[in-house]
Amino acid sequence: MPPKGTAKKQAGQTGAGKTKQAGRPQRVSIAPGKLIKDDDDMTEVGDQVHGEEWMQTKTLIKPDDQLELSEAEMKEEFTRILTANNPHAPKNIVRYNFKEKCFKQTSHVDQLAIHFSLDGNMIHKDSDEARRQQSKQGASGDRHSVSKHSAISEQAISEVDEEKKEDGEEGEGEKPEGETEKKVEKAEEAGEKQEEEGTTPAPGKVSETGKLTNQFNFSERASQTYNNPYRERGTATEPPPRANFSATANQWEIYDAYIEDLERQEKAKEKKQSSLSKKDDDKNKKKVTALETQSDDISRISKASKIVERMVNQNTYDDIAQDFKYWEDVSDEYRDQDGTLLPLWKFSYDKAKRLAVTSLCWNPKYKDLFAVGHGSYDFVKQSPGKLLLYTLKNPSFPECIYDTESGVMCLDIHPEHPYLVAVGFYDGSVAVFNLTNDSTKPMYQSTAKSGKHTDPVWQICWQKDDLDNNLNFFSISSDGRVVQWTLVKNELTYTDVIELKLEDSTQEGPEGTQITTLSCGTCFDFHKKTDYQFLVGTEEGKIHKCSKAYSSQFLDSFDAHHMAVYRVQWNYFHPNVFLSCSADWSVKIWDHTYPKKEPMFTFDLGNSVGDVAWAPYSSTTFAAVTADGKVHVYDLSVNKYEPICEQAVVQKKKTKLTHIVFNPDHPIILVGDDRGYVTSMKLSPNLRKKNPKKKEGLEEQIAKMNKLLDLVREPIDSNKK
Repeated sequence: MPPKGTAKKQAGQTGAGKTKQAGRPQRVSIAPGKLIKDDDDMTEVGDQVHGEEWMQTKTLIKPDDQLELSEAEMKEEFTRILTANNPHAPKNIVRYNFKEKCFKQTSHVDQLAIHFSLDGNMIHKDSDEARRQQSKQGASGDRHSVSKHSAISEQAISEVDEEKKEDGEEGEGEKPEGETEKKVEKAEEAGEKQEEEGTTPAPGKVSETGKLTNQFNFSERASQTYNNPYRERGTATEPPPRANFSATANQWEIYDAYIEDLERQEKAKEKKQSSLSKKDDDKNKKKVTALETQSDDISRISKASKIVERMVNQNTYDDIAQDFKYWEDVSDEYRDQDGTLLPLWKFSYDKAKRLAVTSLCWNPKYKDLFAVGHGSYDFVKQSPGKLLLYTLKNPSFPECIYDTESGVMCLDIHPEHPYLVAVGFYDGSVAVFNLTNDSTKPMYQSTAKSGKHTDPVWQICWQKDDLDNNLNFFSISSDGRVVQWTLVKNELTYTDVIELKLEDSTQEGPEGTQITTLSCGTCFDFHKKTDYQFLVGTEEGKIHKCSKAYSSQFLDSFDAHHMAVYRVQWNYFHPNVFLSCSADWSVKIWDHTYPKKEPMFTFDLGNSVGDVAWAPYSSTTFAAVTADGKVHVYDLSVNKYEPICEQAVVQKKKTKLTHIVFNPDHPIILVGDDRGYVTSMKLSPNLRKKNPKKKEGLEEQIAKMNKLLDLVREPIDSNKK
């Protein structure tokens, strides 16, 4: 009997050779000098009629114009030297040498010229890196061989199944298990034989070899994404317009310019001195203005000159700017409660030095910009006023200057439109200035026909837009009227809100008519939450609580002071508390819900109090200025009886302080005096104490004030509540 192995091999060969499968490729065997296929007629290559092109002999064709050289000439050697220098590389590159501070020629020139570059992520399989990866992966070769055996065995099993189908379907399901096992063994031996003979298995069955990847520059195809190009500032914006300008400045040109200027000045003097007729004067004025407009070119570079001016001032006042930003009074740590004020910039304008500061107001949008009103409190000597706008960036000169025919007594900047400034004048008129316009005249102004006041306007205040979305503001005057002004298209319309009538002051006039005398209003303030409710202070020392809805009577009245009330102001945090100051040397804190109508706190400052203001960062802190040139800062949560800071801020003793205002963001205050100066001062840490562990919100501020009010109120009132 033949051995089992040979029988299995023969069976595998006969089974595989019985039928030709449709999907299997034809076998091709190559012998030396012959090309044999399964269906070929065994034709040799040499038997073809013409043969292949590469087997035919090639003949060389000599061109007609070829030179005929002798053997000596052909043996002669010509030497050519190839260098790595780039012929297109520049040889005269000059760079600036910062060490020697001059331009020097560079000795080294980059000769490298890249014609083609391609970054790949594959490595050669025979390289050291590939062997290193194969040694690390280790078991990958074993896994590959196992997969190869499984593929061969699957192919052999499929051949056995096809042979089974050709023999017929008679014995399906009746064959014993031994025969099927033999078939499988035959298939395995057939695969081994294929491996020995080196024949390739069917395509698609053999598993592909693993691809070696470069670990330093590897990215899978599935994870590759497009990287958007970076946008540079040069490509994202349009280039600014440029223009080339060149001129020479010689001594004779400078001399000629000075001579022309002197001649122009002499002509102007002659024209002033000469007594001519009115027509001649008008013609001469026109010519002078034409000459001035031609020669005055600073208007063209006004923006650039303003920037340069700010830069110069920033360098000039650099020490003050550093103090404003970073200075903190270290000595406050050794004081228990007291604080200090550090003087910063001092603002003044030469033409307004004789005028008193009548009003101060910060811009709600630009925190470094503020408006100053200049007028006169001496009612015998009245003069034209000025509206000035300063910025902390340029303390030397105002940003905007507006000359007014009458003295400015009050002003207010719109909280939502920071370019609109409402101004009240000494002659009783009100006006609205638009800071964006080039003209220095007001955009709106009231006249005698449009219902202006008959006495000086002491305070003015913007309010929310009305139902028709028209801008409106309120004003109060000594004529006893509180007026609402509305900006409608090109005109200013007015409505009398309330008349301040004196109680029991009706007198009988001629023919039985009754004449009611009006009290003089000096100040007012609208409630922070309820817009219709406001307070009014009068020259008689009374404070009236009024409403926009009631024009005939007051909601309540307080016998507050013995002399004129200069300021009333609601607290920023507590809705029931307000502050008042007067010429009777006192500052009082009130609770308008207290039934006894008595002040909660009263402070005697020893001199006439010109102005008082609540601090925007604390419900218990306020500051006041007096006629003796002192600033008083109180914090009721620290000391309920004495100020925590009392400091003189003027140089001359006769100088009176008129107004004070807190900055809403920065820890500084502005103080104005009757000589036209505005001084900015920084509060020391003790004057603006905040608990760093707690963030005090609105509720905490209200609770802090209520705690103080409970200490002052009588026990009976607290029990009733």
